[in-house]
Amino acid sequence: MAKFIVAPHMRLQEWVAEEKGYFTDEGLDYEFRPLDFAVASIKTAEELPPDQRSGAYQTFEKGRGCDLSSACHWTVNMAAAAGNGRLWGETYSVTPSGIYVHPDSDIRTPEDLANVPITVGYQSGSHYSTIQALEPFLKREEIKLHFGGMLFQRLELLVDQEIPAGNAFGGPLYMVEQLGFRKILDTSFMVAAMISEDTDPEDVRICYRALKRAQADIDLRPELYTHYFKKEFPARFHDIMDTRRFGPGERIVFEPYTQDMYEKTQAWVRQWEIFPADHATETGYTEAVAHGAEVEI
Repeated sequence: MAKFIVAPHMRLQEWVAEEKGYFTDEGLDYEFRPLDFAVASIKTAEELPPDQRSGAYQTFEKGRGCDLSSACHWTVNMAAAAGNGRLWGETYSVTPSGIYVHPDSDIRTPEDLANVPITVGYQSGSHYSTIQALEPFLKREEIKLHFGGMLFQRLELLVDQEIPAGNAFGGPLYMVEQLGFRKILDTSFMVAAMISEDTDPEDVRICYRALKRAQADIDLRPELYTHYFKKEFPARFHDIMDTRRFGPGERIVFEPYTQDMYEKTQAWVRQWEIFPADHATETGYTEAVAHGAEVEI
């Protein structure tokens, strides 16, 4: 049987569990394979044309190189409904996120963002969360999104002052805050996990038992582990980032992703027409979500 592939993805829990030997302690036969988020970004302040846009959803269509892969819950929900894997229903996460502007910007309130292009990742957490957070403040036609790239591309565009506003989460959020960027609106959002059809659910539960132990360590002494963020950043930021000032980032919630969550998310995404009308979403909760309520994590 192939080893279970564990891949950190801009959060601390996998790094801590590996450092402390929790995966081994729990009996997981695994390979630790960090994803290469820290490659040099090809940034562009230009709007990416529709046929060149790529985000979290597209990575699930292509397939991710690990047994347990996480992304914003909207994308995992839609990918599972389209048959690109199964949403893991026994846990979810919450990650801090926000819309940021340069310290010298005249934008100071959410209302000031009316008709301002906000840089987000296409069909990624920043995309959905920006819309959701702005709904109480702006009319639908006043919310303007700029699809300029993924996590570190947005970070570089913000730092280099090539865009008026952008969504940042995880390590990049702490980076822009350290540099004095102003948060206009919190957009914190839920993260869900996807497993492939051939992944053994018992291995997933074992993995999460290790991550639960790591989560307790992070809750108790986050400052001991924030240095791991540096491993996932592009080299251009290494000399200026002070991870002692970073927060703990994404937090795993050991509660189920429920049918109510699944169905309300489907309805919200359809309401905002984020996917084409003919996008496959026929799969119901029972088929799309892997869960075992009888098993305690």
